[in-house]
Amino acid sequence: MVLLLGACPEYGCLVYEYMANGSLEDRLFRQGNTPPLPWQLRFKIAAEIGTGLLFLHQTKPEPLVHRDLKPANILLDRNFVSKISDVGLARLVPPSVADSVTQYHMTSAAGTFCYIDPEYQQTGMLGVKSDIYSLGIIFLQILTAKSPMGLTHHVARAIEKGTLSEMLDPSLSDWPQEEALTFAKLGVQCAELRRRDRPDLGKVVLPELDRLRNLAEDTDLISALGNPTNMPRDRHVSAVLEGDCPPFPNPVSGEIRANNSVTF
Repeated sequence: MVLLLGACPEYGCLVYEYMANGSLEDRLFRQGNTPPLPWQLRFKIAAEIGTGLLFLHQTKPEPLVHRDLKPANILLDRNFVSKISDVGLARLVPPSVADSVTQYHMTSAAGTFCYIDPEYQQTGMLGVKSDIYSLGIIFLQILTAKSPMGLTHHVARAIEKGTLSEMLDPSLSDWPQEEALTFAKLGVQCAELRRRDRPDLGKVVLPELDRLRNLAEDTDLISALGNPTNMPRDRHVSAVLEGDCPPFPNPVSGEIRANNSVTF
């Protein structure tokens, strides 16, 4: 979660920690002509989002449903560590309900179009799997860097036709095809129209995300070891962490590998 630092009740203002690399949406669509996020970093971000969401869903005694999960609400710090923000629409499910059912009836739906659970829109029934739908759409955008409108249908069709590679973000040329297919299938499954068809976050989604993240980290390590010229640069970056860093460091460079281990 993005850290809340303070509040100003006189002006109705909340003060959060500064997230130097903006939102996931900005980086996927390369606002400001920033370099594309490498696939390794995308898998890592997906796993971090899933972990943060599970934390919300496992709060006691009431599960917390975000209700407005989207790339614009995923913020990245200067080390490209992702955190969930904008929990203003989040809803606590009453303990009496949480202990007995997985859904809670709301009088009106809230959230952002294209990311809102269709069943929640139609019935007003809110549950933790309402967030899973949004998560699925985010996964597909992480892969494709495309608009969320109709994205699930287009990706599902590409999977069926064996043309998923044509849907992947073209700004990257080194997508691992097998892992991208696995991630795409997971996103489509999370974005199923019927809530009962969506996978369990802790039992199904996160284990797969952790596997993809481990693959990404192993690939990064092999790349670093295979390129000794990165080593002096990494040591230099470690030395300047106490000072000011560029607002948009190149995520493809050794800077990110050096910074990944540091969280503020």
